[in-house]
Amino acid sequence: MLRRLTARIFWLCSRWTLRSEPAPQRPSILIGAPHTSNWDFVLMLAISWRLGIDVRWLGKKSLFRGWRGPLMRALGGIPVDRDDPGRVVADVVAMARRGEVFGLVVTPDGTRRGHTHWKSGFYRIARETGMPVTLGYVDRTTMTSGLGPTIELTGDTRADMDRIRAFYADKAGLRPEHRVEPRLREEG
Repeated sequence: MLRRLTARIFWLCSRWTLRSEPAPQRPSILIGAPHTSNWDFVLMLAISWRLGIDVRWLGKKSLFRGWRGPLMRALGGIPVDRDDPGRVVADVVAMARRGEVFGLVVTPDGTRRGHTHWKSGFYRIARETGMPVTLGYVDRTTMTSGLGPTIELTGDTRADMDRIRAFYADKAGLRPEHRVEPRLREEG
């Protein structure tokens, strides 16, 4: 209740507009892209709290040190060890198989700069768990943020990514110069 109220106040006071297709009604991977600023985190919380989505999100383990650890976990954070990124995929798959219900927010374009490809963990998790992928976005050109369509991945990586690229083609992110084209190394 407090989260929904906080989100309602945020959207009333914000220059940003929330535009969203209906929130997924079952466990889903929620892509947050383009991920170009730390402010994306605030927008993600505001979207999920306003729509009543119980989210989990992946963050570098350094965010969970000291006093921030309990806060980040309370906000749904799951620490990722960048030295062993495959382990987080296995951990999330295990959570889904145990029947935990959550929306997993993933920012596949990584740490906002210096990358040429998206990370494929979201794709592997979705395929291994059967979870659909909901396309969340931030678009500075229209000052909108929200959720786009929810899609089922087919296993045809190139075709699935073509659909994702088409959706994000006109989304700039908060800092457009840090935008990474939605492309996986596995596409060839």
